[in-house]
Amino acid sequence: MSRRLLIVEDDPETRAFIVKGFSEAGFAVETAENGRDGLYLMTDGGFDAVILDRMLPGLDGLKLVRSIRAAGLSTPVLMLTAMSAVDERVKGLRAGADDYLVKPFSFQELQARIEALLRRPQDGTEETSTLTCRDLEMDLLRRRVTRAGREITLTPREFQILEFFLRRKNRVISRTMLLEGVWDYHFDPNTNIVDVHISKLRRAIDDGGADPLIETVRGAGYMMSDD
Repeated sequence: MSRRLLIVEDDPETRAFIVKGFSEAGFAVETAENGRDGLYLMTDGGFDAVILDRMLPGLDGLKLVRSIRAAGLSTPVLMLTAMSAVDERVKGLRAGADDYLVKPFSFQELQARIEALLRRPQDGTEETSTLTCRDLEMDLLRRRVTRAGREITLTPREFQILEFFLRRKNRVISRTMLLEGVWDYHFDPNTNIVDVHISKLRRAIDDGGADPLIETVRGAGYMMSDD
């Protein structure tokens, strides 16, 4: 089976150059021209690796890679950039990129780096198409949530919060973790945004008198457990 590669690059010439090289090397390649489309594909597509431009319209590369790491996705990411300063490379790696290559680049080196990333052992946080907790099931590919066979309608934000919890079952999730992982806030905006959304999510998934799935951990945050 061909390895699936996603290329998120807004420059059409660079994108075509990379697509041609990897297609000829036997990869199944998909592309996105901006950060928002890239994020959608990365969370739904089940790719083996991603080549990600640093500067993108819609959502820049740093925010994009932070978002997928916060969501628990471990897909290898190589970041491409024209920004060659050491501190910029450090920013990319600290944001969650696995490797960093400066433009202009040799395709041979790019291919060798991607192949090296694909040889790395996974860390146990492999992507899956289904997440569960007790009698609740989330189908990531169909964007569908059911509990005891009953389909639950969620807003996109509620779905994102629930996925965040399911990927961190049996762990305490603080408000700060939710603000950073779901809203990409790296500060506390002094609002009750987290509490309001958690309350709405609880009503949706516990409707009908089912046992509560999300418990409040006093002074620490929330937790979803299998117990």
